[in-house]
Amino acid sequence: MKLQRKNRVRALAVGALAVSGALALTACGSDDTSGSGSAGAAKTSNIKCDGKGKLLASGSSAQKNAMDVWVQAYSGACKGTQINYQPTGSGAGVTTFLQGQTAFAGSDSALKPDEVTKSKQVCKGGQAIDLPMVGGPIAVGYNVPGVDNLVLDAPTLAKIFDGKITKWNDPAVKKLNPSAKLPDLKVQAFHRSDDSGTTDNFTKYLKGAAPGDWKHEPAKKWEGTGGQAASGSAGVSSQVKQTSGAISYFELSYATAGKIPTAKLNTGAKQPVDATVDNASKAISEAQQVGKGDDLALKLNYTTKAEGAYPITLVTYEIACDKGNKAETLPATKSFLTYVSSKDGQAALKPLGYAPLPTEIADKVRATVAKIS
Repeated sequence: MKLQRKNRVRALAVGALAVSGALALTACGSDDTSGSGSAGAAKTSNIKCDGKGKLLASGSSAQKNAMDVWVQAYSGACKGTQINYQPTGSGAGVTTFLQGQTAFAGSDSALKPDEVTKSKQVCKGGQAIDLPMVGGPIAVGYNVPGVDNLVLDAPTLAKIFDGKITKWNDPAVKKLNPSAKLPDLKVQAFHRSDDSGTTDNFTKYLKGAAPGDWKHEPAKKWEGTGGQAASGSAGVSSQVKQTSGAISYFELSYATAGKIPTAKLNTGAKQPVDATVDNASKAISEAQQVGKGDDLALKLNYTTKAEGAYPITLVTYEIACDKGNKAETLPATKSFLTYVSSKDGQAALKPLGYAPLPTEIADKVRATVAKIS
């Protein structure tokens, strides 16, 4: 039974790529809880349903595959609630939330101080807070014919994505891959065209681990030189899959679903590190809370040299009001966030290539969600 459930969740990940332009599933989309979709794959018996009607949310495409599982599971249990999550990108999601158009936002970057200040106009008597919900590796996917085991490091990645390395047989790449048959092929680097928390986290890694080679400040908007752009994690991963010589960055779930090979990282540890959920968890375990009070924003360590720790990771947040939520959406918002932060909600993540929250962080999130008003 466990194997069947695991296969069903993986099947959803493949389907999520195929319909990446579509909106997240809503309650009216399917009443099937027999196991043919994600609602059957995720445990729903402990979901407490509150509130009715439509709940609008948008933001991070990094958490889209997780959100698909959560939404269908929740909607299958709570027939009176429709949850519509649009994977518009972290920047757009935060903007829409701060305009009061959505109940919560998904973002791969914590709120900036000016955004917290602005949120007080929407969160009457309170402010927006960052609630970590999903962790995981940002994989570096590539399409280099004849190369199945690529190793890269931070300086080389910085040069590739800043247009300084233009051929796959560049000496810097050869040095890291002495036994590989690297072709005389143009590097086709793809980055996100939309404001993206994945971009923010990826460039934080480049800046933190290779400051001498990555001169740009980390940001949701791409600041590197050259390369080509595509929209969303689904867009850049699709370009890698179909373009010879391509390389890009996206969540591991997209690499898994698209069967895209991912680079190992030379971090200074004894062995190059794979982009895996467990290796990302080792890196995330070093994160420190930098948010104040109920704001649970985290700071990651991008220069870890711990064995098996994969440092290109992100923690993606749900952003909601701590106080002052709209009366018509508060019950469903609180109920849904209670579910996704629960043990059942987190247990659905790992087969998709996401890392469930470490216990100490998850406990803080659950306690904070319980206080939302």
